[in-house]
Amino acid sequence: MATPIHTEPSLDLTVCDREPIHIPGAIQPHGLMLVADASGDHRVIAGAGELEARLADEWLGRPLADVLGQDVGHMLNTLPGGPNAVTPAPVRGKDERFTATLHRAGDRLIVELEPLAGEPMTAATTLAWLDAVASGFERAADKTTLYARAAVAFRTLTGFDRVMIYRFLDDDAGCVVAEDRHPDLGSFLNHHFPASDIPKQARALYIRNRTRAIPTIDYAPAPLRPAGFAGCDLSDVALRHVSPVHLQYLRNMGVAASASISIVKDGLLWGLVACHHREPRLLPPDIRGAAATLASGLARQIRAKEEAAAYRERLALRAAEDRVVPRLNSEEPLRQAVLSVRDELREMLDADGFALVAGDHVEATGRCPDAATLVAIARFVRERGSEPLATRALTTLMPVPAPQAALASGMLALPLIEEDATLIWLRAERIEEIEWAGNPHKSVGIAPGEALTPRASFAGYTETVRGRSRHWTLEQVEAAHRLRRRFQEARQHLQVRILNRELSRTLIEKDALLAQKDVLMKEVNHRVQNSLQLVASFLRLQAKSADNPVVADHLAEAQARLAAVALVHRRLYRDDQVESVDLSRYVDELVADMRTSLGEDWGRHMTLDLAPILVPTDRAVNIGLVLTELVINATKYAYDGAAGPIAITLEQHNAKLRLIVADDGRGRGAAAEHGRGFGSRMMEAMVQRLSGDIEYGDNQPGLRAIMTVPIAEV
Repeated sequence: MATPIHTEPSLDLTVCDREPIHIPGAIQPHGLMLVADASGDHRVIAGAGELEARLADEWLGRPLADVLGQDVGHMLNTLPGGPNAVTPAPVRGKDERFTATLHRAGDRLIVELEPLAGEPMTAATTLAWLDAVASGFERAADKTTLYARAAVAFRTLTGFDRVMIYRFLDDDAGCVVAEDRHPDLGSFLNHHFPASDIPKQARALYIRNRTRAIPTIDYAPAPLRPAGFAGCDLSDVALRHVSPVHLQYLRNMGVAASASISIVKDGLLWGLVACHHREPRLLPPDIRGAAATLASGLARQIRAKEEAAAYRERLALRAAEDRVVPRLNSEEPLRQAVLSVRDELREMLDADGFALVAGDHVEATGRCPDAATLVAIARFVRERGSEPLATRALTTLMPVPAPQAALASGMLALPLIEEDATLIWLRAERIEEIEWAGNPHKSVGIAPGEALTPRASFAGYTETVRGRSRHWTLEQVEAAHRLRRRFQEARQHLQVRILNRELSRTLIEKDALLAQKDVLMKEVNHRVQNSLQLVASFLRLQAKSADNPVVADHLAEAQARLAAVALVHRRLYRDDQVESVDLSRYVDELVADMRTSLGEDWGRHMTLDLAPILVPTDRAVNIGLVLTELVINATKYAYDGAAGPIAITLEQHNAKLRLIVADDGRGRGAAAEHGRGFGSRMMEAMVQRLSGDIEYGDNQPGLRAIMTVPIAEV
């Protein structure tokens, strides 16, 4: 552990948090340290420890490679990717060998030298042992077993009298979750330690330096020399001098040597492996490296078991949701739907009580406070916003009457978005007895000007904590969020079903009205079609009985124009699509009618090349009238009344269409001889209505009439 501070309330309890433990200006004397310039030939500019007696008589100002007896230039390339680098071979001193570790600190290189005690563990031996221990971690049935096996493994590796697995809690206090110790020592298992025992800057260094060893607490620190280097940053140095307050803390615990290995999970400090020994004990670098690797494996196993437990809990919650939510999809009011599953909802989140509060109306089941308290809780939750609220200590958020607080210590509340209602899960008070290693609340008398000192007593102290319930797990809170969405979706689906029924009823009524309209429209179309056919028949009979050929021709032309209009009407009467017409089909049928009316001689001379083009119905009528006029003109003037070839082409160019009527007759002069009659004037009026133009050109031989119009209105 680290430094606890317990003083009078008037004293500043953050002094330890501000202690600059990363720049102590000295190291522990069991090792040596060199400080070199990071540029050039890396000349040594400072050092600490018995360098002259243990390493070299002359070291200051010499190149680092000369002092160490090996080239370290290639090792510097590894430093940007990590905090340190270890020399491949031991450094030979005067009477001993050292493990050399390099660190970069700004524009300086720091080399710490730790003595090798005997032969280090071989890589094969270390890997085999770590693999066996890791297999034991994997086979642990739960986290409690995992912690216990870890404590045994770390004690076997380090040889310390006591090894504790120390976990940080949500309030930064710590708890010993597993312990392996010498039988003569008392137990700290399940004991809590205050958050102040490990200051903030110490926690930060525990993440940066995963292992830390104090071979003996009774040592005289070796300062950096020459003077002027006391502010050198030693954050990455394992030999860094320890805070005197922490050393006194260890003395108060009866500890002569200690070591700590960080358990870092997902980049955060989860806990520590705390090692204590009653006599001085060295933890060599190779053992520290193996311990750091083992701690990483332990962190992975902790995460794996936590994720497995969370996965099992999510599955159970999902299964409970699947049983509850379908019953919320009924069309009964919300209150009735919730009441039908209230017991399942309570059991789903492992609550002691459950209540639905809508205004001043309360429906409760299980162990719940009175209605007035539930209404007050619901009002408090809705005033805080629309998000779910979970707490294990409700009385810290709002006042709750003493008789009711024991039933509502824990609360998880869901304000429903579309309803003026709140769902509340409640957990009763669970009185906790926390075992502390010493009284965390005991004040220490300090005279004016006296330095703060760590607490001296670690005797067991039991604290009774009231007003708190069991924790709501993250998975339960997530399930509550999902439940609210499912409630909202269920009510929305209900509204959608009601709207769909109303819409279906409206559609049925609409279909009936449309059917009536279709009957009426068909009757009207039928009568209009009969009328057009009757008029066309009258014109045809009148043309046949006319004595004057000119009159007969005019009547025939009128009958052809009427046929063009009647054809569009007939297509509308036959098809469901009334807004537009396929112009190619319309022209094809119109020409077929003209073949019948003009006779077989003309019919076999007419050829068609039609591209499918969809045009509005009213434009199709005008185009049909123009086509009729062009064909009539060709039959009258191209071949002096005789039958001859007539080619009709329909094509599309971007947003326009072209209708071409070409013959092989007398050419442009024949049509000009007859001047501008009614048909020509009508055709020009139709083309103008279509916002188009018509051109006449030489077909070589014959005449080529080209009408170009937009497909849609402009």
